[in-house]
Amino acid sequence: MFRSLIAMAAIVLTAGASQAAVVTKVIDYEFDGVKLKGFLAYDDAVKEKRPGVLVVHEWWGLNDYAKDRCKKLAELGYVAFAVDMYGDGKTTEHPDDARKMTGLVRENVKVWRGRAEAGLKQLKGQPNVDGDKIAAIGYCFGGSTCLQLAYTGADLKAVATFHAAFPKPTEGEAKAIKPKILVCHGAADTFISEDSIKAFREPLDKAGTKYDFVAYKDVVHSFTVPGADAVNIKGMKYDKAADEDSWKKMLALFKDTLGR
Repeated sequence: MFRSLIAMAAIVLTAGASQAAVVTKVIDYEFDGVKLKGFLAYDDAVKEKRPGVLVVHEWWGLNDYAKDRCKKLAELGYVAFAVDMYGDGKTTEHPDDARKMTGLVRENVKVWRGRAEAGLKQLKGQPNVDGDKIAAIGYCFGGSTCLQLAYTGADLKAVATFHAAFPKPTEGEAKAIKPKILVCHGAADTFISEDSIKAFREPLDKAGTKYDFVAYKDVVHSFTVPGADAVNIKGMKYDKAADEDSWKKMLALFKDTLGR
């Protein structure tokens, strides 16, 4: 009898688990006449509204890496939306093309911030998202984008950046920042100068912004990206310990600010 009850419980648990699945969708939207293709991920077994996380891709575009991060977040109970910063879901594997695409976005701050805001609007508009509990995370160019979004006074609870460059905020932009910020940086990142870090931090310190700046010793750029050094760009390399620790710190920030 006891064994029968155990078997029945196992069947029930298995059935429940089989009903849970991460659903992914391509979301078409636009900003200023440019067609954009975002990527949405969530667990359809969770019926109540839950926190949303905006994910912003590296300079390569909205590729599988950004999508996989969305799926990981969905498995943890968040609704994750990867914004398309280039249009038409464009991606590249060539550094020269990536440099051109990011350059076109960065040279016009209105476009840079506007496309991020358009993605945020899509995330908040999802029926299973609690619009009062939103975070944004980004990698490399994506981390810089999340900071630009925070500088607009966007209604975010948390921002986490990974191996990002640091656009300098004005005094007013620093005061407008609402979310708590987590910066995960490679202390040996040769792409990011000490002067740019100082220029980024000084306005935040003056404004009393809540942020944590984590610098991983002997870690370089793209430390969260497996196979980063295969691109053959000096100064880019995956670091398993920094990747895992920065992810844990991000989740701790979410628990503190999003309640999950």
